Amino acid sequence: MTAPYAVHFSTRQTPQCQPIPGSVQVPNSAGGYAFAVDDWTRLDRFLVLGSEGGSYYADEQKLTIENARAVQRCLAADGTRAVRRIVEISESGRAPKNDSAVFVLAIAAGASDPATQAAALAALPRVCRIGTHLFQFVQYVRAFRGWGRALRRAIGAWYTGHGPRELAYQLCKYQQRGGWSHRDLLRLAHLRIGRGLPTERALAWAAGKLDGTALPASADDPLEPIHAFERVKRATTVAEVARLIREYGVVRECVPTRWLGEAEVWESLLERMPLGAMVRNLGTMTRLGLLTPGSAALRSVTESLADPQRVRRARLHPVVVLLALRTYAAGRGERGRQVWSPAPQVIDALDRAFYLAFGGIVPAGKRWLLGVDVSGSMGCAAGGTPLSCCEAATAMALVTVRVEPECTVCAFADGMRPLPINRHMRLGDALRLTRDVNFGGTDCALPMFYALERGLAVDAFVVLTDSETWAGHVHPVQALRRYRERTGIGACLIVVAMASNGFSIADPNDAGMMDVIGFDTAVPQLMSDFVRDTPGAGPPADEPLIL
Repeated sequence: MTAPYAVHFSTRQTPQCQPIPGSVQVPNSAGGYAFAVDDWTRLDRFLVLGSEGGSYYADEQKLTIENARAVQRCLAADGTRAVRRIVEISESGRAPKNDSAVFVLAIAAGASDPATQAAALAALPRVCRIGTHLFQFVQYVRAFRGWGRALRRAIGAWYTGHGPRELAYQLCKYQQRGGWSHRDLLRLAHLRIGRGLPTERALAWAAGKLDGTALPASADDPLEPIHAFERVKRATTVAEVARLIREYGVVRECVPTRWLGEAEVWESLLERMPLGAMVRNLGTMTRLGLLTPGSAALRSVTESLADPQRVRRARLHPVVVLLALRTYAAGRGERGRQVWSPAPQVIDALDRAFYLAFGGIVPAGKRWLLGVDVSGSMGCAAGGTPLSCCEAATAMALVTVRVEPECTVCAFADGMRPLPINRHMRLGDALRLTRDVNFGGTDCALPMFYALERGLAVDAFVVLTDSETWAGHVHPVQALRRYRERTGIGACLIVVAMASNGFSIADPNDAGMMDVIGFDTAVPQLMSDFVRDTPGAGPPADEPLIL
C-alpha cells in the first residue's frame, strides 16, 4: 500500500490551517494562514478603514498598535512619501472619516527625521481642513512630541493662512471640540494678535480680546460671519433667527440650541446648507414636518442629492450616504431619541446618491463572480461605523453589479449560496439580505470551487472579506490556479479588504491577483481597470457609466 505522503504535504492542495509549502504565508488572527500585506498597503488600509472598534479577532488597541507600527516603518523608509500619501487620501475624500489621516499626520509630525517632521507640519492645512481636524491633531500630536517652535509656527500658520472671511467662518462654526478651543491653541502657538487687519481682529475675537458686537455689520466686511453669529446669539424670536440665517448664511452650528426645534429655522438653514450637513439632518427635518410631499424643501433635498457635481464637490463619501440611508429608512436615530416617518422620495434620493458618490466608472465588460464573506467575523463593525463588515461588503458588491452586465453574486462562509442581487435592487433591500446571516467559519476558496462545480465562465473573482480564512482544505490561491488550469481562462482575483489587519488571501507574487480596500471610493474603477486586460467574452467598454 502506498503511503499517503502527499495528503500531508502538497503545494497544490494545502489546508488553510497550514502554510503552503515554500510560500511566504504567515499566521492570520483566526488560526489560518494568509499572505502578509506590505507596510505601504497597511498604511492605505489604516487611512481608509481606521481601526476604531477593532475587528472580530483583534481589539481596537491591538489593531491600532499594529497599524501605528506599520506607519512608523513607512515613515522610517520614506517619510516624505508617507506624508504625500496621507495628503492624497485625505484630500481626495477616499476615506469615510478623516480621523486616521489626522492621527498618522501627528505621528509623522513627531518623527525623528527633520525632513519628515517639516513635511508633516507643512501638510497640516491640507489634512486638517476644518477646526475640528485641527483640534484632533493637537490632541494626537501631544503623544509624539512637545510644543516646539516648529509646531507653534505650524499652528499659527493654520490660522493666518486662511483668508479673513474663511477664518471667521471656521472660528464661528468650530469653536471647540474634544476639550480644546481656539483660545487654547492661539495661546499655545504664541501667536501675536493685533487689532488692525481683519485677520487680526478675527483672532482677537476668538481669543476673547475683542467684543464681537463691536464688529462692523457691512455685508462686504470679511468678518461678517462673526457679526452674524453674535446677532443670532442675541435674537429673541424665531422669525428674527430665520431672517438672520437667510441674510447672512448662518450655519446650524452657529444657531443656539433653543431654536433648533423650529421648522422655520430649518427651512431657512436648508437654503444654503452644505450637502454633508443636509444628509446628516434629514431625520430632524422630516420629524419637524419640513420634508412633506410636494414641499419646496423636499424638492430641494431630492434635487441636491441627484446632482452628480454637487455630490462630488462636497466629497460626500458613499459610506456617509449609506449610513444616512440606513438610519433615515429606520425612522429613528441611533439612540432612538428621535423618530420620524421616512419620506419615500428621500430614501430613493439617498439610494441614488450612494452610487453618484463613486463617480463615473468605465465597465470592464467581463464576466464577474463576487463572493461576499458572511462568516462570523464579518459581523463586527466596519471602520468604526454602525455598519457590519458584511453589510459594507454587500454595498460594495452592488456597485459592481450596477456597472457590469455579467455578474454572479454569492454569499459564503464555510458553505456557499447565491445572493439574489441585481442592478435594479435598492440598496436597503440588498443590505437586508446579509444583515443578519453571519454564520460559520471562513473558507475564501469557495467562490472558485463554486464556479468550477457549476461550469461558470469567470474572468474576475472578487472576494470581499477580512481575509481571516481558515476552514477550507485548499487555499484560495490554489483554488484559483486549479480553476485556471481546468477552464483555460486566465481569471484574476481581487480581494477587497474589509478590515485594516495585515493579511490578504491574494498572492503578492501573482500578477493576476490584486488587493484593494473596502470603503475606498477609488476601488470600483481600480477593479475595472485591473480586469479589463483579463481574457473574456465581449469587448471592454471605453466610456464611463454614470451610476
